[in-house]
Amino acid sequence: MKPAITSLRARLSACRGVLVDSNVLLDIATNDPNWGDWSGRALVECAEHTTLIINPIIYAEVSIGYSTIEALEASLPTTLYQREALGWEAGFLAGKRFLLYRRRGGLRRSPLPDFYIGAHAAVGRLALLTRDAARYRSYFPAIEILAPTKRQV
Repeated sequence: MKPAITSLRARLSACRGVLVDSNVLLDIATNDPNWGDWSGRALVECAEHTTLIINPIIYAEVSIGYSTIEALEASLPTTLYQREALGWEAGFLAGKRFLLYRRRGGLRRSPLPDFYIGAHAAVGRLALLTRDAARYRSYFPAIEILAPTKRQV
C-alpha cells in the first residue's frame, strides 16, 4: 500500500513532533467515507516516527463529537497524544496572521482557532497533520504541512 505521506521521515527531521489537526481525528472517529482511510493511515505513519501532539483548541473541536469527557479521553489517550498548552507567543502570532487574513479580504466567520493551531505549530517547531492545508500554507509557510495530495485522495 502506498504511504499516506511521502518522504515522512525526511520531512520530520527538523520537527520535534506532529500537531494533529481536529479534522484528522474527527475523520477517524466518524469513519468518514472520503477521508477516514487517509487520516487513519497518516496518523499511524506519523506515530511510528514521532510524538503526536494536541492542544486545548484541538481537544475542544474534537469534543463536539463525543457525549462525555470519558469517551473523548478514551479516544485521545495520553499514552498516544501528548497534550501541550498554548503559549503567549503563539497567541500573538495567531492574532497577527488572522489580521493579515482579514486585510486580504478573509471573512469574519473564518475561525481564529485555525490560526492558533498554525501558530502553535510554527512557534513549537511542529509539523501539522491536516487535510485542510490551504490556509496553513498561505499564512504559515515555514511549517511542515502533512496533508493529502490529489493522488492520495
